Amino acid sequence: MKITRFIVLPLVLLTLATATFAQGTQIAFGAVKQDPDLPVEVTAENLSVDQETGQAVFTGNVVVGQGVMRLSSDRLLVVYPEDTKGIERMEATGSVTLVSGPDAAEAERADYNVRDGVIVMTGNVLLSQGPQVLTADRMTVDLDSGTAKMSGSVKTILQTGD
Repeated sequence: MKITRFIVLPLVLLTLATATFAQGTQIAFGAVKQDPDLPVEVTAENLSVDQETGQAVFTGNVVVGQGVMRLSSDRLLVVYPEDTKGIERMEATGSVTLVSGPDAAEAERADYNVRDGVIVMTGNVLLSQGPQVLTADRMTVDLDSGTAKMSGSVKTILQTGD
């Protein structure tokens, strides 16, 4: 009976994991829910502003802070709404890292829709949560709920022991 359990249980877990990863994986992200209404602080080496388009481009060691969340990249495009109140969205490119609490994610690009409180990271996404590491083509973070969804070639190693 024990031999059967040791063979069947891993097969069941593998089947469940495969089905979940094929559809995308929903996971917690960050230690606390993030408030997208908090002020956004940006530091960088350079800033270029285009008044006609309502856009600002930060380059060189860009760091964005909002509450407990930090995002760093080589370049950050900030798009303001037509009424110039607040920030509509931000596009980070080049060596993008997003950190919230104990969780950290890396990608080639991150698009942050500030009004919706959603960050979409694309391009070789790597998520680290303590000893757990996941990779995917895309990760969508919902800051209001504190969750993320991984999709597209999701891969992880499930630890079965201590």
